Amino acid sequence: MPNMHSSASIRKAVIPAAGMGTRFLPATKAMPKEMLPVVDEPAIQYVVEEAAAAGLTEIVMVTGRNKRALEDHFDRAAELEDMLEKKGRFDLLATVRESTEIARMHYVRQVHPRGLGDAVLTASAFVGNEPFAVLLGDDLIDPRDPILPTMIAAHMHFGGSVLALIEVPTSEISLYGAAAIAPIAPTPGFENIVRITGVVEKPAAESAPSNFALIGRYLLTPEIFDVLQETKPGRGGEIQLTDAIQVLTQRSDKGGPVHGVIFKGRRYDTGDKLGYLQAVVRLAVEREDLGPAFGAWLKKFVQELSK
Repeated sequence: MPNMHSSASIRKAVIPAAGMGTRFLPATKAMPKEMLPVVDEPAIQYVVEEAAAAGLTEIVMVTGRNKRALEDHFDRAAELEDMLEKKGRFDLLATVRESTEIARMHYVRQVHPRGLGDAVLTASAFVGNEPFAVLLGDDLIDPRDPILPTMIAAHMHFGGSVLALIEVPTSEISLYGAAAIAPIAPTPGFENIVRITGVVEKPAAESAPSNFALIGRYLLTPEIFDVLQETKPGRGGEIQLTDAIQVLTQRSDKGGPVHGVIFKGRRYDTGDKLGYLQAVVRLAVEREDLGPAFGAWLKKFVQELSK
């Protein structure tokens, strides 16, 4: 039975962006990792665009120290816009203004870096008593393979919370949160939906409940905040969002049940250097303006490497 929130439209998204970005030092010493360019657009803009395309036009970004560049990026740049207009660079002017018009941006500060669960809890006043999405900036979902609309539809049909899942090799499951899953009754339009009966953060391969991993897209109901208030620090001494979600998996209402959407589309993991470089190359090759020349150079470069 759908819960009390399932008939409400979903319009809010939370994007945690308070991390220190230590994997990318020294580049992130003075610049947020979310502002690292993926070709010519900062990674965080891809995430905001994804949310807005799914109708989530009220976005709160949970930031920390040294994150002012995030706010500046989505704000107007009057002097830059004036200069571009005077020079007749209307193509660049449109690009600069685009980032300020994607969605309504809000910002809250996570004072202490106490984990993803704490970052989500920091956004509770913004979210209020509404279902909402959480999008992690390390996961870029190709706009040709959107997953948020399916997650929203699943929430509207089944109620409760919805998580995005991917199937990974068993040897890699320790890098992710892992889900214990169970099939649901065949439901037209929801062929890739499963019931999630438990979640565990970064389990050892031999003890993982499955090889279905959580990726950085969550659709949650506001009951998660009450659970997070009671969640004790877990792995790494941080308040883990997965620990709170585990509580919801045991409920049939009040934030549960929890379902998963198995995602089979294109996804780019920019959370480490290798994944980041792969994302840049893949997206650059597919650009109409860069792809032909870059792809030709890349083929030649690979051939030279193989000699």
